[in-house]
Amino acid sequence: MAKLTIEDLEVAGKRVLTRVDFNVPLRDGVVTDDSRIVAALPTIRLLIDRGARVVLVSHLGRPKGEPDPKYSLEPVARRLAKLLGQEIRFVDDCIGENALTASERLAPGEVLLLENLRFHAEEEAGDAAFAAQLAQLGDVYVNDAFGAAHRPHASISGVTGHFRQAAAGLLLQRELAYLDRALARPERPFVAILGGAKISGKVDVIQNLLGKVDAVLIGGGMTYTFYCAQGIAIGDSLLETDRVEMAKAAMSEAGARGVDLILPVDSVISRSADGTESHDVTPAEAIPDGYLGVDIGPRTVALFRERISRARTVVWNGPLGIFEVPAFAEGTMEVARAVAEAGKRGGTTIVGGGDSVAAISRVGLSHDDFSHVSTGGGAFLEYLEGTTLPGVAALTDKEA
Repeated sequence: MAKLTIEDLEVAGKRVLTRVDFNVPLRDGVVTDDSRIVAALPTIRLLIDRGARVVLVSHLGRPKGEPDPKYSLEPVARRLAKLLGQEIRFVDDCIGENALTASERLAPGEVLLLENLRFHAEEEAGDAAFAAQLAQLGDVYVNDAFGAAHRPHASISGVTGHFRQAAAGLLLQRELAYLDRALARPERPFVAILGGAKISGKVDVIQNLLGKVDAVLIGGGMTYTFYCAQGIAIGDSLLETDRVEMAKAAMSEAGARGVDLILPVDSVISRSADGTESHDVTPAEAIPDGYLGVDIGPRTVALFRERISRARTVVWNGPLGIFEVPAFAEGTMEVARAVAEAGKRGGTTIVGGGDSVAAISRVGLSHDDFSHVSTGGGAFLEYLEGTTLPGVAALTDKEA
């Protein structure tokens, strides 16, 4: 990396303010999915082993800028203690005298987790005074929160100016390394799979990837804006009328670049998006009036599987249908299986986005079945767009 990394730091005896992404689901005060906590363990363990005094900060949920017990990080502290096998100190604020005193009293190898950053509206506002208060809690700074690296928040980009050294943690390094290699030096064929409801959230990704990939497989609700751009009937399917011209432009650019932009050739259709009505499969692309597309059809699954099977690099983001409805999840799950199989044949497979990651577990696959499963949703997409992430830009440059 062109930025400092955790390996470049001398941390023994120092307080290391470490931004992690512990935005995990809770139910009745218990963490129900600890994958983001587990992803941060290598960085935390490295700091412990090197005698750092570790101060962890994170957000959780959307508490609207004020304390809300429902979004407390205290259950996360308990789960982290079990995973690390050691005591985790916890303070019920992330700034102020109690937080500062707790950070100063840490011994080498001890870990402190502070309360939810978003209990202060100043965090999301990128407030300079709030960032300065956070900076008092550490001697050096490490960002290991890839999932939040696209946000110009106080703990992400505002705080770094107060440190002589601001470095990337192991998870952030790993995320960037996989994405950089895929985008800049991919083994070919390189196939991108893009799903999700709206083209408006993916048009910049598509345009950036057209200069890098050999094929783009399109699914999900945005399919029907592309259909409309081709004059194909879409019935009552989701349509972004103000994005039709963007879809036309993307298809035109793909053709000019020699990239295969592949749309579904059949669809699962229903009169209702919630699974309460029966569903059927269209014989071709067109969708009759009164019906909406809810998933890719079996011919499309076979088509996508064939292209994925030949790929040496695969990047996947977004469900191929209304994944949260079990009857409309089959296309997404089949794509998950196909991507995993490509990895077993030696391909590089990268998955990002909440629904895509959920599909992995739903079909009985694990993160180990893929080269890399990203902890970021928005950050993953913005990186695919070619956007410089604020949390990365703010880190200290390595000396030439």
